[in-house]
Amino acid sequence: MKAKENLIRVYTGTNVTVNLLKDELEKAGISGIIRNDFNSGVMAGFSGGSPSSIDLFILDLDMDKAQPIINEFIKINEER
Repeated sequence: MKAKENLIRVYTGTNVTVNLLKDELEKAGISGIIRNDFNSGVMAGFSGGSPSSIDLFILDLDMDKAQPIINEFIKINEER
């Protein structure tokens, strides 16, 4: 029986930074899902979220493999 897979939020940032991290994770074979409440709200006809608060989610099963990549990404981007 397959264990239940849960999505966990690993990063919140601008559209650019979230997509950069998603690309880095995908290079390591880790799929990510971007959630943008602001765009979803605008498309539905109301405002929700913030244009600079985009969330990146991955499967909890990938967290051990993803953590070093995420940590390095955050370290590099905090130095800018």
